[in-house]
Order: sequence, then C-alpha cells, then structure tokens
Amino acid sequence: MSDDTEILDFVQPKPSHDRRPPHRQRLAGDKENDAEEETCPAFGYLRGIRDRALAVEFRFLNGNSAFFPYSWLGPWWHNPSVGLLLKFTGDVVTLVLIRGSNLDALVNQSINLTDRGLQRHRITFIREMEEAEIRLVDEKGPTIDSIEITEFDSQAELREWLKRTATSFLGRSMSFEGRLPNNLATE
Repeated sequence: MSDDTEILDFVQPKPSHDRRPPHRQRLAGDKENDAEEETCPAFGYLRGIRDRALAVEFRFLNGNSAFFPYSWLGPWWHNPSVGLLLKFTGDVVTLVLIRGSNLDALVNQSINLTDRGLQRHRITFIREMEEAEIRLVDEKGPTIDSIEITEFDSQAELREWLKRTATSFLGRSMSFEGRLPNNLATE
C-alpha cells in the first residue's frame, strides 16, 4: 500500500514562474496544451496558423484579468509610436489601449501581436510587463508597458477620453483628419 502523501505530491502542480492563477497554469508534461499554445514575455498565442481563439485575456500587473470575446472585436488601430487601440462592442463600447513597443515585431519567426496575431484571432492573452521584464527583452522584441480598458455609455464620453488619453489615434497620420472616425462612435 502506498503512502497517501506520495499521491498528493503526484497530483499537486510543481512550482512555476507562471504568473497565471494556479488553476490556469499548465502542468509540466501537458503535451496537448504545449503543442497548441506558445508564449513570449508580452503575449500568448495559438501555434497553428489556422487555429482561432474564442477570446483574448488582458492580464494586469496586480493579478487581475479581463476577458473579451473576439466576436466583440471591431476595428482596431496600430500606431507604432503609441501602441494599439482596440474597440470591443457588446452591451457598451469598450476601448482597450495597449501601450508598448515593437508590437508588430515577429516572435519565433511566425507571429506578431498585430496582423499575424490579433487580426487572425490567434492571441490568447496580452500581459502588462514589469520594468525589469521589459529590460530583459531584446531591443527588437515586443513589450507591453500598460493596458487601459475603459467603457463608454455615450459618444461624448468616448470622444473626450480619446482627446485626453489617445490623441495620437486622432491625428492626420491615421487619416482621421483631426476628427473622431465614425466607426468609433457608439450606436
């Protein structure tokens, strides 16, 4: 008869540097998940070029997360000098502002956060990085400085927030000619 503590040791997850809550961490040797998903310091992604995630998770430094279904993702913009601005439309309009650098840089010669990732619904999570982590990333690698998520009940609130927080997405360089694009307006 085996000792009960050996059984408990077997089923308990091994210590990990994974920042996800214990119920979301992969166990060592979980080959099914290892084959499907890959990570870099800034984000996680599905490896298969035809694979599609149902939702994207935004992970904050404080340990909190927010999940949004890809079916709610509308237009989004990439301004390399600022970051990404994503629009999710559900019960309310939600904008997600992701500030970082090299967001369109290739990771593992196969994916980036923009056209090969979010556009193809392959990104499973995007995470804020601590300053020490950012310093460890190669100068050409993607980094996430901050993620800001804001909900809007009215077009006026949305316009004011954009003017105050993300004016770079309203400039002539984005061909909006200084005004809010109609597709950012709430219904």
